[in-house]
Amino acid sequence: MVMTVLGEVAPEQLGVTLPHEHVFIDLVREYRGDGLLNDPVLAVQELTAFVEAGGRTLVDCTNVGLGRDPRALAEVARATGLNVVMGSGFYRDPYLPEELDRLPVEALADLIVRDIEEGVDATGVRAGIIGEVGADRAWLSAREERSFRAAARAHHRTGLTITTHAARWPVGLPQLDLLAEEGVDPRRVVVGHCDMVPDPGYHLAVAARGAWVQLDTVQGESEYDVGRRVAWLRNLAEHDRLGQVLLSQDVCLRSNLRALGGSGYTYVVTGFADVLREAGFDDADLRTLLVDNPRRALTGD
Repeated sequence: MVMTVLGEVAPEQLGVTLPHEHVFIDLVREYRGDGLLNDPVLAVQELTAFVEAGGRTLVDCTNVGLGRDPRALAEVARATGLNVVMGSGFYRDPYLPEELDRLPVEALADLIVRDIEEGVDATGVRAGIIGEVGADRAWLSAREERSFRAAARAHHRTGLTITTHAARWPVGLPQLDLLAEEGVDPRRVVVGHCDMVPDPGYHLAVAARGAWVQLDTVQGESEYDVGRRVAWLRNLAEHDRLGQVLLSQDVCLRSNLRALGGSGYTYVVTGFADVLREAGFDDADLRTLLVDNPRRALTGD
């Protein structure tokens, strides 16, 4: 079973799934007004478009320090009929709270486990994935290392998948190294933002470790960006790694929303799916990418 903000859902009910998005988030310290998603009416409008395009499930990777709003997520899920899986754990520098310096790693793991088993604060809304936990740069800071170790220990206690933030640099590999030190099976780790690292060798290296290769900034902003992602996906498929790939858009800014000129939450299942068909991927491939792989990533199947 997969835990959503409205309760458990059977894996076969997940359907078309976006494994890395944000519905409510506060990135104001980096992006000012563009980095604040806090409008429930707009969220319902944007996510209804995804449902109408065939979407059934969305993983919201907003966690501690990012403006997570469990009650609002539950309201949006009720209004749209969407399965919404909420994240837990600690994000990355400079968003990490003071607890990362003050508490032992095991106590930090306790906080994550509480989100998963009891719910966030007094809301009763439970997390269904650990993450996104990340590194701000090309290395893990000491605080980020503690965050990853806490995530690993919470994973062992709850069985939930870990999803990471590894943007711009190939830091997903050291993240996997650290999690391996904690005994985490890489098949239960989603390495995020792989398509922000323009190196197909890196993508294959992550896959060779057994982890999920997440191409999650598929937003269709330019023909060049779309073409690069198709080429990276084809390369992974040619190396028999299509069964380890996840696709998403990482909507996290107001400018990403359809109402404000972006592609919203629908591009992967509409525009990009059509591009993939034109590139030779068939319906079975698309089902693998949009339905089967996210289900397996969430459940450990």
